[in-house]
Order: sequence, then structure tokens, then C-alpha cells
Amino acid sequence: MIVAEQLTKRFGDKTAVSQVSFTVQPGKVTGFLGPNGAGKSTTMRMIVGLDRPTAGTVTVNGKPYARLRAPLTEVGVLLDAKAVHTGRSARNHLRAMAATHGIGRARVDEVIELTGLGPVANKRAGKFSLGMGQRLGIAAALLGDPHTVILDEPVNGLDPEGVRWVRQFVRHLAAEGRTVLLSSHLMSEMSLTADHVIVLGRGKVLADAELSELVSAWTSNTVRVRSPRLTELVAAVAGPDITVTATEPGLADINGVTAASLGDLAASLGIPVHELTPRTGSLEEAYLALTGEAVEYKSKEIA
Repeated sequence: MIVAEQLTKRFGDKTAVSQVSFTVQPGKVTGFLGPNGAGKSTTMRMIVGLDRPTAGTVTVNGKPYARLRAPLTEVGVLLDAKAVHTGRSARNHLRAMAATHGIGRARVDEVIELTGLGPVANKRAGKFSLGMGQRLGIAAALLGDPHTVILDEPVNGLDPEGVRWVRQFVRHLAAEGRTVLLSSHLMSEMSLTADHVIVLGRGKVLADAELSELVSAWTSNTVRVRSPRLTELVAAVAGPDITVTATEPGLADINGVTAASLGDLAASLGIPVHELTPRTGSLEEAYLALTGEAVEYKSKEIA
């Protein structure tokens, strides 16, 4: 379990993280989301003792990271996949890490195979592609078979097979009762992976909820309907809680009504319907709605 209480970090006159409190529970994959500059990386660095909080506390399994007797066996961390000795092979890099905690070579070989590094295990890490570097970083995080795993953008640079493997593996870790904190900018992937979501914006917690609850709270369900007599159907369904957005002639998205009730209404009026599709909100839509005012670096809209 990871517990942050009123966690604050200032760099000079800039506050990167401001009074952030959250709990990452074991047995779940917790997604850590936020725009660039939101404070995610700083928060993760404070969790593992790389940055000292200006105020507040953060503990892993009840202790500050610096007080863990064998941190590699308690917390697996991937923050920067490039943090390797570029002249060493992947195998020797992992063996050097393992030696600091008395971890045997059999475990090194095990994580090499687990992460698909077998064919390149004896090649210098400095020659690795971005995807292979990510796999090596994940292997290092898993080396001590830790109960808590923190991964920052673990699928960056991975091919589709690698992305799928990360998704399945972190869910497997959570199913074993481990604590998993996962950061990613890929909303579609996070929606398939995370159970719980913590969203930061400008250094503050904007949301801390189950993924399904977050999506439900920040998006609305719509029904897409296509009909040659759409105007009649829209007039019949009109009401104070109904919103209609026309997308093209004969096609509209309607909020505030279910597909079943809209279909029944059309049938009762003898109005033909060529399409009736319920559409639920997505994590991406919820995230954009939630962080719209917290984006520090916003791109110009394309007309």
C-alpha cells in the first residue's frame, strides 16, 4: 500500500505538488493520470525517495522508502528506462542490481525470459531500441519480486504485443494482491488496464475514484439515431432533460434517453429507424473534461 498525506514539493518559487493525499490499495491496478507538468513524475520520485517532500509524508507499506531494509524486494520501480550502464549487457546490468540485494542469478534469468529479453540479453543496453529499453526497465523493476510496483509510462515504445503483455502482466500482479501504480498518457490502454484512477492537475488531486465511477461522473451516455423522419422523432422526444446534437442530415446524438425507450417511441409513431446505437462515455472524454482547465501546455485547435 502507498499512502500520501498532504504531500507538497516546491522548487524555488514553483509548487510542483500541492497538498496531495491519496492511497494506492493492493489488489488493484491504480492509474496515475494528468497532463504534462501536473506533478505525476515528481510525486512518483517522492514515493521512492528521489525527491524529498517540502511538506507532508508518503509511505510504502507503512514506511518511508528510505527506511525499507531491502527496497528492491519491496518496491519495483520504472521511472526512467534509460537509467542503465550503456556499456553493460542487459544480463550484466540485472546481475549487478541483483548483487546489491543478494538475489541469485536464477532470478535474473527468470525476469529476462519473463520480459522477452532472451534474444538480446547479452547485447549492450546502449544499443537497445526504445521498446527493448522499456522491457529492460520492467525486468529491473520485477527483479526483487516486489509486493509494490510503480511503472511510469511502461508501454512507451512497445509494439502491440508488448503493450498487451504489460496490460495482462500488471493485472496479474494486482490479482496476486500486489500494489500497482501505473502512469500512462494512453487513455485507451489505461481504460483496459486500470481499476482505480488518480488524476493530477497543476499539482493537485482532481479525482480519486474507481474508473467506472469517474467515467460516469464526467461523461454522459448518448443514443445515436438515424432516421429519414428524424425531425418528427426529435420533436416527439423533446423535453427539458433531452439534448439533441445533429451530426448530419438524418443523423443525431440524443442525450437523456435510452435506446430502448427511443426505439419504442419510434415504433409507436410508425417512424422508421435505420440506426439506433447506445454510446457510453470513455475514459478519454472524462479525462479531457476533468483536466480542461489544468492543462499547462495546450495545443492550438485546428479549424
